[in-house]
Amino acid sequence: MHVPRRLFAFLVLLLLLSACAPLGGTSSGQGVASSPTQKATPTSTTLAVCPASLSTDCRTPYDLRVAYSVQSLLERGYTGKSQTIVDIVSYGSPTLQQDMDVFDQQFGLPPITIKVLSPLGTKPVDKPTVKDTAGWADETTLDVQIIHAIAPDAGIVVLTSPVNETEGTIGLPEFRQLEQYAVTNHLGNIISQSFGASEVTLNNTAGKQEIQKWDAFFKQATTQQGITFFASSGDGGATDYVDLQATKLSPTATTSFPTDDPWVTSVGGTTLLPDGTAFHETAWSMSGGGFSSFFPTPSYQQTLPTPVQNQLNNRRGVPDIAGDADPSTGLAFYSSDGGWNLAGGTSASAPLWAAFMAIANQMAGYPLGFINPVLYKLAASSAYAQDFHDITVGNNSISNSQVQVQGYPAVPGWDPVTGLGTPVLDKLLPDLIAALHI
Repeated sequence: MHVPRRLFAFLVLLLLLSACAPLGGTSSGQGVASSPTQKATPTSTTLAVCPASLSTDCRTPYDLRVAYSVQSLLERGYTGKSQTIVDIVSYGSPTLQQDMDVFDQQFGLPPITIKVLSPLGTKPVDKPTVKDTAGWADETTLDVQIIHAIAPDAGIVVLTSPVNETEGTIGLPEFRQLEQYAVTNHLGNIISQSFGASEVTLNNTAGKQEIQKWDAFFKQATTQQGITFFASSGDGGATDYVDLQATKLSPTATTSFPTDDPWVTSVGGTTLLPDGTAFHETAWSMSGGGFSSFFPTPSYQQTLPTPVQNQLNNRRGVPDIAGDADPSTGLAFYSSDGGWNLAGGTSASAPLWAAFMAIANQMAGYPLGFINPVLYKLAASSAYAQDFHDITVGNNSISNSQVQVQGYPAVPGWDPVTGLGTPVLDKLLPDLIAALHI
C-alpha cells in the first residue's frame, strides 16, 4: 500500500481532527495580458469564516492572501485571469468538481469548472488499494482548491495518471509523459508537482537514466517554451525513504526528485501563525530540505554568500522558496469523503506558489518561465528585505523511533529548510518582472 508521499502530514492531521469535529478563467496557456479594471474577487466576510467543524487554527483563502500580500493585487484585478495551471496527479478524484463547488460556496469564491484530462487512460493498472486512490483524491482536491483560493480567475487543468507514483522510478515515466503532453498541447505555462521520489530510491542505473530524461525535458520546457515548474520539497524533514514501499526512512540526510532538479523551483514549508491582524512564520519541522547527490550547485545558487557555498559543497540546495505547509495551520479544504479538513505538507505550498505565478504572468503580460535566477538575484540585492519574509526560526531535524537525522536550522538568508523564504507578493512581483529585463 502506498499513500501519496506529500499527503503524509495531512493524514496525521486527520487523526487529530477526528477527535474535535462532529474553468472559471480561460483554458489558454499563452499568458495573454489582461487589464485589471475591476475588483474580480469578493471581499465579503465569508472569506474570513472557517467551517465550524474545524479548529481555530484553520486558515481561510483571505488569511493566505493577507499573509502573502495577495489581497491588494486581487483588488486591482490581478486574479490570474487568462492564465492556466496544470496539476499532475495519479488517479485524480471522482468528486473533484462537486468538492470545488462546496469550497467556493463556503468562501464566496467565483465558480470554476476544472478541466480533467487522462491521456494515458484511467484504469489503475497497478491495482491500488482504496487508501491509495483516496490519498490521491485528497491530494488532487487540496491542490486545486489552494490554487483557486489565491488565483480565482486562473484556469486549472488536472492531468491524471493510471499509475500510482510511489518511490524509485515507479510512476515517474507516466508523469513525464503527462508533462510532455501538457507542454506539447499548450495546456498551461505553469506546472504544479505535488509528488516526489527519494534520491536514495533513485540511486541506481534505472533511476539515473529516468532523471536524465526529466532533466532534459525540464531544461527545454523552461528555456524554450516559457514553462515554470514548481515541486514539493518533501514532508520528511532532512531525510526521506529508502525503500519502494515508503516504509523506512534513511538514517542519513537526503532529498528527493523532482524538487532537486535545478530547472525546477523547489518549494519548502512553513508554519503560519496569527500575529494580531497579521501573521508570522516559522520553519515547518517536516519541511523537506537539504542537498542533492545528483545535481551540482546551479549558477544561480553560486551567488549565495561564502558560508552557504561551503554548506552547498557543489551540490544543488533545496528548497528555493517556501509557503504554509504545516497541517495544523493549513487552508480549509473540502473533500466529499472526509468533509472539511486542513491542507498540509509541501503538497500545499507547491500549488500555492503555482497560483502566485499565475498572478505574476498576468501582471507581466507574458509567461515569465524560469524564475530561479531572478529570485536569487533579488535575494542578493537590497530588494530582499521587502520582497521576502526571511524565515529564521525552526529546523527540520528528524528524531523518531526509526531514525535520528540532524537537519538544518532556518537562518537569515537562504537555508535548506525554507530557502529564500516566503513572498511579499505585491512587492516581489513587480521587482521580479523588472529584474527579468535587466
